[in-house]
Amino acid sequence: MTHVFTKRWFEAVAIRMIRTFAEGCLIVIGTNTMYVGDVNWMAVLSGGVMGAIISFLLALKGLPEVGEEVEDSPKE
Repeated sequence: MTHVFTKRWFEAVAIRMIRTFAEGCLIVIGTNTMYVGDVNWMAVLSGGVMGAIISFLLALKGLPEVGEEVEDSPKE
């Protein structure tokens, strides 16, 4: 778990959280509404935030796009 909490890890987690937030919002909009006026925006935001939190917690296990790289600085 040495590659967790590096700059590269935080960038990858941020991208995943934003994508998951958008997906969570789309899922709630798609399942609860038929018209734009029927959208419960608190439920939409709640679904997106919950997805982003879950994405962050799952990223603690490790991210394949970060790999096993330990340091962000170039080697001499």
